[in-house]
Order: sequence, then C-alpha cells, then structure tokens
Amino acid sequence: MSNDDLEVQVQHFAALKSKYQATKYEDSSPSSLLYLILQRADLEFEISKFEGKWLRKHQLLETRKAIEQEQQRKAERRKKLDAKFSQLKSKFQAIKGLPVSSPLYPILWKLDSENHLTPLEVNYLQEEGLTKTIGIAEDMARFAGLKAKYQATKYQESLPESRLYHILKELEAEKPLNDSEVKWLKKQELFETLGIFQEKEAIREAEFAKIKEKYQATKHPETSVSSQLYPILKNLEVDQQLSESELNWLEENQLSETLSIVLEIEQKRHFCELKVKYKATTYEDSSLSSHLYKVLKKIDLESQLGEQDINFLKKRNLSETITIALDKYAATLKSKIQSGDHLSEADFDWLKQNGREDVITFAQEKEFAALKVKYRIIDHNFPFDPFYAIMVKLEREERLDPVLVVQLIQQKLLSNHGMIVMAYHRLEALFYDREYERTGDKWNLPNASSHWRKAGEPESALKVTENLDFDQIKENKLKSALLTTRGGAFRDIDKLDDAQKCALKAIEYQPQSHHPYTLMGAICYERGQYSQGDDWFNKAIKRGAESEDIDSELKRVVKNAKDEKRREVVEYLLTKNPQRYAWAKAYRKREGGEDAQRKNS
Repeated sequence: MSNDDLEVQVQHFAALKSKYQATKYEDSSPSSLLYLILQRADLEFEISKFEGKWLRKHQLLETRKAIEQEQQRKAERRKKLDAKFSQLKSKFQAIKGLPVSSPLYPILWKLDSENHLTPLEVNYLQEEGLTKTIGIAEDMARFAGLKAKYQATKYQESLPESRLYHILKELEAEKPLNDSEVKWLKKQELFETLGIFQEKEAIREAEFAKIKEKYQATKHPETSVSSQLYPILKNLEVDQQLSESELNWLEENQLSETLSIVLEIEQKRHFCELKVKYKATTYEDSSLSSHLYKVLKKIDLESQLGEQDINFLKKRNLSETITIALDKYAATLKSKIQSGDHLSEADFDWLKQNGREDVITFAQEKEFAALKVKYRIIDHNFPFDPFYAIMVKLEREERLDPVLVVQLIQQKLLSNHGMIVMAYHRLEALFYDREYERTGDKWNLPNASSHWRKAGEPESALKVTENLDFDQIKENKLKSALLTTRGGAFRDIDKLDDAQKCALKAIEYQPQSHHPYTLMGAICYERGQYSQGDDWFNKAIKRGAESEDIDSELKRVVKNAKDEKRREVVEYLLTKNPQRYAWAKAYRKREGGEDAQRKNS
C-alpha cells in the first residue's frame, strides 16, 4: 500500500471516529478492528454480536449508540423517500412496481419540480409503458406554454387538473369565458390574462357583428359572443357543416334568411362532393341551377339516367361519369335481384341496351332457381332451356305450345302430374272458359273441363259442366263429350255412382265413342269389379281406344288405390298379363317397403 493510500485511510478513519463518537479510541491505524466496524456501520450493516462485545470491551458504548441512531435516521429517510416516491407515482399516474432506486424516481421528481422532461426521459417512460404519465407530462408542458403565452406564470399550479389550464385552453380555442371563469381570474389576480381575454372578446364581438350581417342574422338581438348564434356563424365561416341541433336552433329563432343561406351553402358543398365522387370536376359551372347537379343527384340516388341526361354528359366529355352512372344503376338492379325482387321489362330493356348481359344472366339464374322451388323441381340437372322460358310464360299466365308440352312429356322431361304440367292445364282451362264466355261455343266446355281435371281441380271441372240444359244442345257428340268429362270429374272426387250415370248417359248419346266406355272400365276397376272393367275396356278398344289409353287409366287406378286395394289390383293385373303390366311390379315392391317400414316403427 502506498503512503498516499494509507494517508487517505487514516483520514477516513478519523472522520468515521468523529461521526460515531469514537475519538477517545487512541489507535488510529487503518488496520484497527474499529475501522472495519465503523466502515460496516456506515454502509448500513447491522452490528454483529462479536462487534458489540468488542465495542463494550473497549468502552465504546457511545459509539455503538451513535451507530444505532445513524442507522435509524437512515431508515426514516428511506421511508420518507418511499412515501414521496409513492406520492409522485400516484400524482403522475405511474402506478408500477418499480423501486426507489429505479430511474423513474428522479424523472418524476424532475417533472414535479421543473414541469418538463427531456426526450430521453420520455423514451424511458414509453419503454416502461407509462403512457398516462407521458400524457400528464405533455399536458404540463402545454400548460406551461399557455401560461407564458397568456401571462399567467405567477400562478404556481402546474398539473392539468388546474382550473387555469381549462380557462387557458378555452382562450386558445377562441371560446368566450363565462362569468364564473372571469371572477376566478380576478380572484387569482391574473389581470394580465384577463386583459388578453378582454381584447380577444372585443375582437370577437366585432367579428360577430360582421358575420351576423354577412349571414343575414342581424335581427337576432344578442351581441355577446356567448350567444349560441356566434359558434353557429363561426362554423359557417370555416365551411363546417351544421349539426341538426344547430339547424333547429336557427329555425326556432326564426332566422329564415340565415337558413336559406345555409341551405345554399350545403347544396354547393354537396354539388362539389358529387363532382369529385362521380369524376365530373372538369365541368366548371358550380351553380345550383346547373343541369349537371340534377344529373349527379340522380346518380347518387341510384336512379336511371334518361337519354337527355346521357347526351348532356357526352357533350361535356364526362365519359367517366357516364361509366360510373351505368355501373351504379346496374349494381342497383343486381341488388334488387339479390333481395328477391323481380325486374320489370323496362329494366331488362335497359340492361340489353347498355350491354349488361351479365346482370340479365344473373337475374335469369336467380329467377330460375326460385321457379324450380315454386314448381317443386328437385332435380339439380334440370335444364335451363327450354324450362326457364316455359316457367316464365306460366308466371305471366301465357299459354304454352301444346305440341311442345306433349313432346317433353314423351321425352320424360316432364311428368303428367308435375307442377309445370298442372300449371299448363290450368292456363288452358282458363283459356277455354274465357273462350266460352266470349263466343258461347259449348265445345269449349268439355275442353275446359278436361284441362281442369288434369290441373287437379275436379270441382272446377264440375262447375264448368253444371246447370246445362241438354235439351237445348242439338249435337249428340257434344252431349256425350260433356257427360264423359263430367263423369270423369265425379270419378276424381270418388263419386262413382254419379260418374256411372254420366258415362251411361254419354253412351246413349254416342254409342260409337270409346271415351265413355273407357270411363266405365275405370269406374269398375275403382269398385274392384275387374272382369266387368275388362269388358268395358274391350268395348272401348273395339270403338277405337288405344291400349296405351287403357293402360294410362289402369295406372291411375293403381296409383290412387290404398293398401290392400292396391295390392289386389296389382296382383290381378300381373296374373292377367305379367308382360303387359310389368310396370305394376314397382307398386308391389313399394307396398313391401311400406309394410316393412310399418313393422319397424
């Protein structure tokens, strides 16, 4: 150890002996155990038992007491620092478990005393996630700036909660102060601040008078800028749109001239916005009477532009505006389709004229899907052509080509009992009903009745042929046709006795027509009189009936029969001619499946 180091230690030892009342201890050598004890005490180490005994042995009780008192004072100072730190953390919303030894303490201490922080200190707060503390610091800096600007630096409070901060922000925002705020400034003797406010107030009142005249609001008596009219007119001056409450205030105070100006301003703003929105800014005329304004409003309301409007835009080279308008209206029609509405013929004409086949196709596909649901078509491969056109015609109650319907049935693309064919027969029935009313030709009645039956409405078929005076009908052929179709309708509703009477009467009028004989055969089969039915069917065949017609009636009997009756008819037909009536086997299988299902349930 050098002499210099030794001298330093000697001086340090002497200072410690003085601090802890151990000057009477004569040994001043740094190698003394006392020097170690005093160093440890100064570093806040607790005195060990060995060290306590040594101090007593060398009669250094005052030294031990001084050490204990010094440690107690340090502990109290630490408590005070901790309390101050907690107070500062609470004051500046820096609630985080950081110790006094962290950089946060000096930063908060500085903020509390100097009211501002360096960028490095702010960066530390950001890293610790203390955003609220940063916000308070920023507000304090803003507050300090406002105090300097409005000559209020003598006011000591620096926190943003101060009432002065609120008042100075009002001044900065060019807002008038209320009476209580003015009184508060006077009470705090902030006369310089008050003077600045009064100067601003005089300027604002002069401005208020000027803009009242500009916006034709001079009949409003208030001249103070605290009037509700002042901020409304200020908003107009900076081209800010008025709120609904502000408009209501003008109306309630009968400032109709001002409202008219507001309306004109709003319309001009709207016109400018529409110009930008619909790429029409090259058109310089911004007067509200301009035809362009009307056209752009139409586009914005998703209305269809007329030929005159389109020509107007073309002449002014506003091709982008035309494109946007057409696309927007096409999108409107597509949205209409998506919501389930139907387009009119005029809509389709517009789409064709403007080359929007995509929307037409979309409309047709959506309508086709809806029509398939309506007509109970579950086949996913059901072809668009020709059935879309057919179903659209049915929806419009337009008659279909009978030849086409027959061909589709023969090709098994349509079922005799499907909804499309039923709708077709209903339209045909209505047509013949109207034809009878128009011409009085009774030959329309059997046709109408036949189609009502095929449409699944036998009651309508009976209504067509009731209350007829057969004595007034001269043609036996017509009488027979009317009676035959009427008998078929009775058969449809299971009134077989009435059906038989009609069939036999029809035979009387026209014995050589096969139709009433076919009807009699079907009636017998419905009653379970199969051999008699066969006799009637044979008589029908002799008179020109086709075997397909007979089989069609038999299929109908089997289809409409229930349970045991159906099995009975099927077994009779398969026994009689298993090849000709092979189609009946399907009903036998169906019955077996239904029986099994009933047993399992």
